[in-house]
Amino acid sequence: MAGRAARLSDARPLLRVGLLGAVLAALLVAVGLGLDPSADGLRDEVDRTGAWAPVAFVVAGGLLTVCLFPGPLLAGASGLLFGTALGTPITITAFVLGGALAFSLARWWAHDAVVELAARWARLGAVRAWIGRRGFLSVLYARIAPGVPYSLVNYAAGLAPVTLRAFVAATALGCAPRAFAYTALGGSLDDLGSPEAIVAVAVLVAMAVGGLLLARREAA
Repeated sequence: MAGRAARLSDARPLLRVGLLGAVLAALLVAVGLGLDPSADGLRDEVDRTGAWAPVAFVVAGGLLTVCLFPGPLLAGASGLLFGTALGTPITITAFVLGGALAFSLARWWAHDAVVELAARWARLGAVRAWIGRRGFLSVLYARIAPGVPYSLVNYAAGLAPVTLRAFVAATALGCAPRAFAYTALGGSLDDLGSPEAIVAVAVLVAMAVGGLLLARREAA
């Protein structure tokens, strides 16, 4: 009996982390099944909110970010609905809000479990310590590096020894270029040869190249 209780106690941190992942997967499926991402559907939803549309979009975008909704689609919708000039700050605000919510959820639900696992697994402990020492830069590099899922970084940072203040600052700075680019592309869907669209593509290419060079330097 004592051995069984000990095994259950040892497995509890893994169960907590696994449950968080299962809940997020279920939310993603639910959003995918229940959301109408078409242009007409988005316009209908925004029209219902009237003058409060930007605020409603930020709140909805933040909640969708918590549910692992793809950031480029969210930014593109912002550009489609509000244009590049207004849509870009709306997109950044939604990303930062959603990131902070996801960070806080991970910190509240499974941070202690990961700390316990890190005490058992030396490699995990070393990775957490490395991230903690870099703090702001760890999150900033993750935002800049190409191919790193935006939403997963939110949760990973919440499980790591990174402060909320450093996370929010790095997220706001790191997500801004791509937020502009995807928002501009969303606002230029009817004319992808426009100057806005060309600049947006150039920004994405520059971010990809810069991120690869940064990753190469970090790995050296």
